[in-house]
Amino acid sequence: MALTMSQAFCGHASSSQISYIVSVASQVTISGEQHCGKCFFSAVPCVPRDFHGTWNPRYISIEKPQFRFRCALKDPAESNFFTATANVQTLELPLAPEKGAFKSRFADDEPRKGSDILVEALEREGVTDVFAYPGGASMEIHQALTRSNTIRNVLCRHEQGEVFAAEGYARASGKVGVCIATSGPGATNLVTGLADALLDSTPIVAITGQVPRRMIGTDAFQETPIVEVTRSITKHNYLILNIEDIPRVIREAFFLAASGRPGPVLVDIPKDVQQQMSIPDWGQPMKLHGYLERLPKPPLFSQLEQIIRLIVGSRRPVIYCGGGCMNSSKELREFVDLTGIPVTTTFMGLGVFPSSDDRCLRMLGMHGTVYANYSVDKADLLLAFGVRFDDRVTGKLETFASRASIVHIDLDPAEIGKNKQPHVSLCADVQLALQGINHLIKSQNLSFDFSAWMKELNEQKTKWPLSYPQDEDFISPQEAIEVLYDVTQGNAIIATGVGQHQMWAAQWFKYDKPRQWLSSGGLGSMGFGLPAALGAAVTNPGVPVVDIDGDGSFLMNVQELATICVEQLPVKIMILNNQHLGMVVQWEDRFYKGNRAHTYLGDPRNEEAIFPDFLKMAEGCKIPSARVKRKSDLRSAIELMLETPGPYLLDVIVPHQEHVLPMIPSGGSFNDIITEGDGRRIY
Repeated sequence: MALTMSQAFCGHASSSQISYIVSVASQVTISGEQHCGKCFFSAVPCVPRDFHGTWNPRYISIEKPQFRFRCALKDPAESNFFTATANVQTLELPLAPEKGAFKSRFADDEPRKGSDILVEALEREGVTDVFAYPGGASMEIHQALTRSNTIRNVLCRHEQGEVFAAEGYARASGKVGVCIATSGPGATNLVTGLADALLDSTPIVAITGQVPRRMIGTDAFQETPIVEVTRSITKHNYLILNIEDIPRVIREAFFLAASGRPGPVLVDIPKDVQQQMSIPDWGQPMKLHGYLERLPKPPLFSQLEQIIRLIVGSRRPVIYCGGGCMNSSKELREFVDLTGIPVTTTFMGLGVFPSSDDRCLRMLGMHGTVYANYSVDKADLLLAFGVRFDDRVTGKLETFASRASIVHIDLDPAEIGKNKQPHVSLCADVQLALQGINHLIKSQNLSFDFSAWMKELNEQKTKWPLSYPQDEDFISPQEAIEVLYDVTQGNAIIATGVGQHQMWAAQWFKYDKPRQWLSSGGLGSMGFGLPAALGAAVTNPGVPVVDIDGDGSFLMNVQELATICVEQLPVKIMILNNQHLGMVVQWEDRFYKGNRAHTYLGDPRNEEAIFPDFLKMAEGCKIPSARVKRKSDLRSAIELMLETPGPYLLDVIVPHQEHVLPMIPSGGSFNDIITEGDGRRIY
């Protein structure tokens, strides 16, 4: 069945027709863009967000589906957005403008600088916050930002801080994060963050200034070929050589960053292009036809039926879900309610299913729970949703889920079969797939009984709970996180750096909502925590944001203390300070006979002193702080941190001898797991 449109709406054709695929009963999905013969137009389902002329495939109800059409030859400020209600067969188009159309501060025929065109293009994409540090090649952009009444610039103190802040902003909100840097060293300081965003599928647009066009390739002052430098660590990148291309490129950049598998897009703009004058054409069509064709299509009825048959025939199914389920939390919960299948999540998937739910087995993998890893090892069906079978989860690939039939659903075709070959694969949006599966289960009145399997897993939970050694006086890092969870009742956004503290935060804080957990997973970038928390606080005013950090990781972007002070962002920083690179120390203990190789971060001339003094650093940035060493003072110290208005730093002194357990050694299997109290210090 198809919906058809037979009434002209753009004024360029007497009649046009669009066909839409219907692949699941009672639902319809947008599947493409069309041309009326004289101009470009696109259709999007009306959902609670402003697409600004782009679309994203989503199922919608067929009873009275709402579509929005855009003629790209007209200015978006004009009456070129129309809302239409579709009947089952015919789409009728009342030619009424959509309310709230964008209002430019410039007259339609008024020339303006390229930098002003850029800023207005950002405004048209709904951008309200950017993280930008000025320099010679980006000064024009910053001047234009001062003329915007819409966009706030958060001045981070280092470009790496700003790109991590843009990541935190994007992950905590679901929106595209934006960072801006100058040419040369400013641009290259973004590299680690761009690589991090690519590996963790984070939608950001990074804009860099570049030397004038006539100087490109001359080794000019602060010139680097940033497009070439970042080509392999971005989803796409652009060098804008014509001012006329700015509106189209920015629109494409945001669409690319957010659609399909999200990721970073870099836009490089020479300074003379920023300074040129032009009248922008806001109606330029996107030139992404090859990309659009490669976006995953809605799942077919037959594919979903095949998955359901596997579930019906299984006795020990497990759901293994990751960051690709971040927008599918509601559908995932419904699926678990309908089937009763237990859930384990990846490190990046924490929060997509409530950790406090009895059916949740928590995180699996190298530092996952024993019972989560047990469930995958014993499963006869592994439902892998939005995951990539990375090495920190699978360990030895040959033994991972070796007894199970594997169903892999992911919207990136490159991930299907890359590491682990599935028995059934589906390249599709997990949200759409789960909607379809849930619909079929309900329409067929299917019921499932996996109570015997859940009983077996609950026995494993009782036998192998997460645990840690207790001390009467010293503070265990795990206990600090447990107390934080108890005091906040789990209602906080948690950001972390990278190291032992990161794994303890993943284990001991229960994440019940998506976008509550912000950490560098794929790249493992130390220094991520503070700027990511900063970005999360910008987009979530009024929501508690805590950076759980390590002393080594915190130092890598400690300059952002100045930013949270000046911006008065109520970021709480809890440093688990063991004076060492804790995770490297753990590996030294386990695999190198405890030989210390440059992992002590304190002052070797005075090992009794706490070095460096984070309290003095906080004082220098006018941030209140405290240090706690004794267990008896821990709860009151955390309560004071959370109750104090504005930012706060709490330095929690913990022993460096503590290890993150359980642990499956790199390349090992479930049978190699090391647990608390098993007596093994060396693998």
